[in-house]
Amino acid sequence: MELEQINALSMEELLTKCEAVCLDFNFTTVREWKAENPGQKAMGFLPTYVPRELIHAAGMLPVGVLGADDSLEIVRGDACFQSYICHLPRSVVELGMTGRLDCIDGMLFPSTCDVIRNLSGIWKMQFPDKLSLYFDAPQNFDMDIGGKFYRVVLDEIWAHMLKLNGSTATNDDLLASIALYNLNRRLCAEVYDMRAARPWVATASEVYILMRAGMLLPVEQHNVYLARYLELAEAETKAGNRREMDNARVVISGSFCEQPPLALVRTLERAGCYVVEDDYMMITRWLGCGVPVEGDALHNLVQSYMDYKGESAAKFVPDGCKKGTELIGRIGSTNAEGVLFSAPSFCDPALLDQPMLQEALDRVGISHTAFKYSENTGQLQPIRERAGTFADTIKLWGEA
Repeated sequence: MELEQINALSMEELLTKCEAVCLDFNFTTVREWKAENPGQKAMGFLPTYVPRELIHAAGMLPVGVLGADDSLEIVRGDACFQSYICHLPRSVVELGMTGRLDCIDGMLFPSTCDVIRNLSGIWKMQFPDKLSLYFDAPQNFDMDIGGKFYRVVLDEIWAHMLKLNGSTATNDDLLASIALYNLNRRLCAEVYDMRAARPWVATASEVYILMRAGMLLPVEQHNVYLARYLELAEAETKAGNRREMDNARVVISGSFCEQPPLALVRTLERAGCYVVEDDYMMITRWLGCGVPVEGDALHNLVQSYMDYKGESAAKFVPDGCKKGTELIGRIGSTNAEGVLFSAPSFCDPALLDQPMLQEALDRVGISHTAFKYSENTGQLQPIRERAGTFADTIKLWGEA
């Protein structure tokens, strides 16, 4: 879509287009991009964090493969994994083996957990003609140790990206891509800030749709979508179309990898929750928006990763740091009243983290409750009742 056309969209039109992108498990936007850019490749990646700048600078389209929902019956994927793991890897295999990911020329698997590590191997066996890379991010944040290791990892990925696309991209090209993603992260942060300040203006489901669409759209186009949304949300508010309700302000924790179905996010809204912070699609904000755009681009990405203070269950908390400190900080900065631990079923990192985070919240008297979901969850009513009861107790008695 032409960028000028995006700036002419109404709020309803913008969200309808974003939702259509999110729920298109045939990856039509990717196919259209490749048709418009003959000979160029598309590189898939899984949630959490990967250096999309390297993919973009090599002339390829970064494509977030976030799994599927109830519209996809899992058959082949179930044959590749045991039953006691999360839903995401099974649906990714199903998408691949049913031809829906034929438009993807390679996959980048982040070091989230053992299941994703195994998925990278299964993908390599099932699709030997496609590039399959395991992105082993550092867990030591000393530049002389983890930094040196991470530089080797990025050098290898950069070399693979250039070779896959037959690119002659330079350091300047990579700096230009970093600048584009800095803008993207800044705009995403502005949307999140608006939602934290006025969650009735930027609603949880709208923000989720907008961010998820960015996993499939070219970054240049997504930046225009984000800017247009901010403009339209302000206009809607001034027109009096969006008014505050007496909902409970909550933080979502535990959904950093397998993304929830859109219906679940809407269920939380209907239950009386204003989601003012979450860990959905952390890649949209990872590193912050200040990665330097001068000098050695790969070094800049390494340094920014080492310096980034954001946490997830897949990231090691260094000795001397208390688990839960970052979460409590996010609660304070967003004036949240409680936490919903929303973890995918069988997500070892999230579910192992959860008791430690709950203990940290209990020490400072912050209310919390928990539930589990999967991509294709059909049990939304019990989640709505649990979240609704939690919201009601906060509003009635100030604690749950």
